[in-house]
Amino acid sequence: MTLLSFCIFLSCLLFDSSAKTNDRPIIGVLAQEVYSPKPNQSSYIAASYVKFLESAGARVVPVMINQTLEEYKTLFNSINGILYPGGGVSIILSGYERAAKIFYDLAIEANKRGDYFPVWGTCLGFEQLAYLTSGESLLSHTNTSGVALPLTFTNEAKGSRMFKGFPAELMKDLSSEPLTENSHKWSLAVLTYNTNEQLRKFYKVLSTNTDGDTEFVSTVEAYDYPIYGTQWHPEKNAFEWTRPYIPHSPSAIKTTFYMADFFVSEARKNFHRFESEEDESKALIYNHSPVYTGMQSAFEQIYYF
Repeated sequence: MTLLSFCIFLSCLLFDSSAKTNDRPIIGVLAQEVYSPKPNQSSYIAASYVKFLESAGARVVPVMINQTLEEYKTLFNSINGILYPGGGVSIILSGYERAAKIFYDLAIEANKRGDYFPVWGTCLGFEQLAYLTSGESLLSHTNTSGVALPLTFTNEAKGSRMFKGFPAELMKDLSSEPLTENSHKWSLAVLTYNTNEQLRKFYKVLSTNTDGDTEFVSTVEAYDYPIYGTQWHPEKNAFEWTRPYIPHSPSAIKTTFYMADFFVSEARKNFHRFESEEDESKALIYNHSPVYTGMQSAFEQIYYF
């Protein structure tokens, strides 16, 4: 065997072994408009979403609003997944919605051709996914702003991609203790889900909740795509401390980390990469510093852009 053929053989071996998992995943977190913008503060990301992903071994790139389609396409092909965070902007007309739709469409196209690209929506992000999939605003008003709830698991939960790796004891705690923090006024009613063909065919319901009047969908995963949503906030248990209703028990903290580990493990199945190490370094959120906002905000820290 010549030196050249040996090097080719060795590189093939290295490629085959590394192709099983991406141990350097980078996940985009979508920014959104600031309610009262100031100079250099027109959009933001709550730092708890960044910490959530970093705690499971991912790095984070902020996905800025109001970029061109080409810029979004380039970024899509550079990152290994995207998270749509909670917040208060419009899911019908906003920079957040526009970017979310572009990445959602790109993810659907990529996954159809075998390019595994996961998408996660939390709270507003969950609501955004429901809107993008159905093409309609279908949410119902619920009394769920500032309350922790146990999950009512469906029969689909146990064999789901999301929960199948959870310890039985934690699943028991999730179903019996108020471990999931809710900060939303709008929800996808179970009745609406059951009567909407697009949502019913696309998403598998893993859990529901109720405010006493309306039963609503609280956790979903897509049947045929690595697309996931929680109406509740898995990141808050470990990283937000400004509200008394956020649970911080050992099981609550485990919930944060098992959810983070699951989504990051999904991102490890994607092999997008930046064109250069320099491009990667410039894109990472390490180039920005979070601001302490715990005295006047629901978030301990915020990244402003």
